Amino acid sequence: MKYLEWVKRDVHFQARAQEVTLLDYLHEVEHAATRIARLDGAIEEAVKLAPPKMRAVIAALQALRGIAQVSAVTIVAELGEITRFSKARQLMAYGGIVASEDSSGERTRRGSITKTGNAHLRRVVVEAAWAYRHRPSVGATLRKRQEAVSEEVKEIAWKAQHRLHARYGKLLAKGKNKGVVVTAVGRELLGFLWAIGVQVEAEKKEPLQQVA
Repeated sequence: MKYLEWVKRDVHFQARAQEVTLLDYLHEVEHAATRIARLDGAIEEAVKLAPPKMRAVIAALQALRGIAQVSAVTIVAELGEITRFSKARQLMAYGGIVASEDSSGERTRRGSITKTGNAHLRRVVVEAAWAYRHRPSVGATLRKRQEAVSEEVKEIAWKAQHRLHARYGKLLAKGKNKGVVVTAVGRELLGFLWAIGVQVEAEKKEPLQQVA
């Protein structure tokens, strides 16, 4: 916001065409910000009208670093009941974040991730995985998101920070490029996401309908 205020106040051009172009760019930035705020508000209202179990899962997922409300809502919208996956690896496969495999006789070769699963889920989780390049910590924003969740969920989220940060550093030290490292971290993040979903859904017994 400070940067935008500086641009509006101090950045000007002598040429009329350049000044008009700058004002048009600023208008587009403000228009996009207004649109995002309106959509965020609509998502927040939709969450309030969701079934209690769904709301509980959305709140609990936000205990994880890198996953705020929009990401949590996207994950729940794409997955429905997380307990429909009996194992964390099934969820990883659903997101297309497992290694492809080429087997012949006793030889097995593993390649890049399959990318055959849910692209929306994969995008959100990999984006969230970038947060684990930082050392484990609970800042003011994350602490506020964790206020309404159980100690069990907080413990899973804290364990995720240590495990995934260590994983990020270990793979980076092996010379892997950051894209590959973050994808690997995202795969393991799905495991912690699964653990939290199972924990919360076990506490809430009412049926959960998958949203469109």
